[in-house]
Amino acid sequence: MRRRREGARRRGAVPRGARVRGALRHSLLGRLLTTSVVVAVCSITATAWLAVEGTSESISVEQGQTLTIDTRIHDELVAHAATHPEWRGVDDVVEELAEDTGRRIALTTENRRLIADSAAGGTPLPARTASVVDPLAVDLTLAAEDADRIDPRAVGPFALPEDERGRLRRIAESGADCLGVRFGMAAETETAPSGRPFVTVPDGPVTEPEWAACELAELEDPTDTERAALAELNRLIAPCAREHGLRVRARIDAATGAPAAVVEPPAPPEVGSGAADEARPPEVADSPPGDDPSAPPGAPSSAPEPVEEYPWPGMSDPGAPQEDTAATPEPPEADGAAPVATPVPEETPERSADPAAQPYGSAAELDPRAADCFDSGRRRQLDPYTAPAALLFIGDPEPRAEGGLELSREGLLRVTGVVLLVLLLTVGVSAAVAARLVRPVRDLTDAVRRMRAGAGSPRVPVRDSGEIGRLAEAFNEMSEHLERLEAQRRAMVSDVSHELRTPLSNLRGWLEAAQDGVAELEPERTALLVEQTILLQRIIDDLQDLALAEAGKLTLVPEPLDARDLVEQAVAGHRLAAASAEVELVAAAPADEVVLVADRVRMLQVLGNLLGNAVRHTPAGGRVTVRARAEDDSAVIEVADTGTGISPEHLPNVFDRFWRADKSRSRQTGGSGLGLAIVRNLVELHGGTVAVASAPGEGAVFTLRLPRGGTEPTAEPD
Repeated sequence: MRRRREGARRRGAVPRGARVRGALRHSLLGRLLTTSVVVAVCSITATAWLAVEGTSESISVEQGQTLTIDTRIHDELVAHAATHPEWRGVDDVVEELAEDTGRRIALTTENRRLIADSAAGGTPLPARTASVVDPLAVDLTLAAEDADRIDPRAVGPFALPEDERGRLRRIAESGADCLGVRFGMAAETETAPSGRPFVTVPDGPVTEPEWAACELAELEDPTDTERAALAELNRLIAPCAREHGLRVRARIDAATGAPAAVVEPPAPPEVGSGAADEARPPEVADSPPGDDPSAPPGAPSSAPEPVEEYPWPGMSDPGAPQEDTAATPEPPEADGAAPVATPVPEETPERSADPAAQPYGSAAELDPRAADCFDSGRRRQLDPYTAPAALLFIGDPEPRAEGGLELSREGLLRVTGVVLLVLLLTVGVSAAVAARLVRPVRDLTDAVRRMRAGAGSPRVPVRDSGEIGRLAEAFNEMSEHLERLEAQRRAMVSDVSHELRTPLSNLRGWLEAAQDGVAELEPERTALLVEQTILLQRIIDDLQDLALAEAGKLTLVPEPLDARDLVEQAVAGHRLAAASAEVELVAAAPADEVVLVADRVRMLQVLGNLLGNAVRHTPAGGRVTVRARAEDDSAVIEVADTGTGISPEHLPNVFDRFWRADKSRSRQTGGSGLGLAIVRNLVELHGGTVAVASAPGEGAVFTLRLPRGGTEPTAEPD
């Protein structure tokens, strides 16, 4: 027993447990089960991940929608506050917004005194304020990126009456039409919140001559209403500017209809004066005592007449004679610097196509102190025209922080149960399917083992039409083919032994008789023995050629050949044998040259086998004709005889090895039964075909069709 185990170990035997593990790992069942489990786990994991990600995305979208709605509510309430001096009438706006958005909206004073509420009375306010509604101090987190802190819709005393609006509108429309007709510009007319119309050209800037040619300069002049508002604003700015040593004044921005700030450098000191106070620039006079800058419109005021302002610093009075606007203005003398305004227009000033590009009342380019003075003055001027600041409450819960979902213990157990259930179902279905697939594979394995053990050519049942079923069909076809090959092999061995037995028996009989002195080897008997030897040699050569041709190892040396030369050479080689058999041999060569590429020696062997077969099967007085012609890309050679012919049921077997209709006649005529089989293989090696047509008593016609282009040379046999 120990020797047996040691022998098994030396032969590389594997322990039984290792064989079982290896078989399971490499079996079709194991692979299918592993694949199914991996796919199921990946699918479940991906589905869970997608669900969590989808929920997170939904939460993010909901947060974005909530922010959009909050911004809309805040903006509409700011618009109401910017155009109304108090919150009276805001209840309708709050109710409409609450109905549209589906949210509770409450508005209170800064002391949380209720102004308006869309909820029923007595409902507690939300814990946190959503925003502060103040048109004079807009929350920049809820406004546009480049917006000013003062809402552009808060215009106050700069709101134009209808007569001034109509006059400016007519000028703007006429000028826009002029720019389009005369200069091909797509000019458009828009209206600022104050009611002032302005012209925009999206295609590009408008030069000053083009602007003046269309009489649009008048559009840039402030109206009476705007002059009065500018004068009041300058009075409000003056104390702050004087405190910081600045010269700040307000002008009207014709492109927006809102006031803009201009900062001028301090004036030089007068000649001969060294007093510091005298070097200070002239300032706008303070308001007389008793005047209240924040008084509402219409209140009596002792303010001086407003100073006329022009939209572009450095431009002359439109009523005065105009100078060349295209020329560069001369710099002032050295004793006094000219005022510098911000912003300063170019020689060909550009008028923005988008009002939002120049925010109403924007002072972003000013000195911070000048900007503070300007904004402070504007707020004091607009305060009587706008509603006071209010607190906005929106009845939505706080947005949840963006992130993934956390599963509770119950949710985790539920997900785990679903995963286990899906895995169980997957394994069960995979095992059933795998067992169905493995059964025919095992049948094939058993059939192959029986075939190897010499149990013939077994067949396996075909259970379905799938891949396994087609594999079973292919195996059955292979088994049937092997069975036919085995039958052919046995028949060939029998035929070869039969063909060799007769000449060998003759040779052995005569030689033994001569050895025993019973018979003498006379010349006739010697010639008979030589003929039998030649027959044996021919059979052996034919068998060798046939084996090489079927194995694809027969040497071919293609070269251009004339079919007429082939036919005449083959006929000349068999003319003596045909004459001995009293058969007429005719070569019907074509008049035109028929060139093909083939191996001359092998083609002569093919024609020789066909001619020899025809002469043997043609009785005395008959005729054998060889013809050649060209058909399209093929060379056609026919060998026709007037012999006994072949029966229709024998035609499919003509080119089989050792097949003959009359075996005794073949032996008498010296045939080996391999000639036509060699013809078929040689012709196929040349890329051609061979066919036969015959009827009993009418002879036979063998037709060769060879490509005129030939085939590639074959390699030498190993």
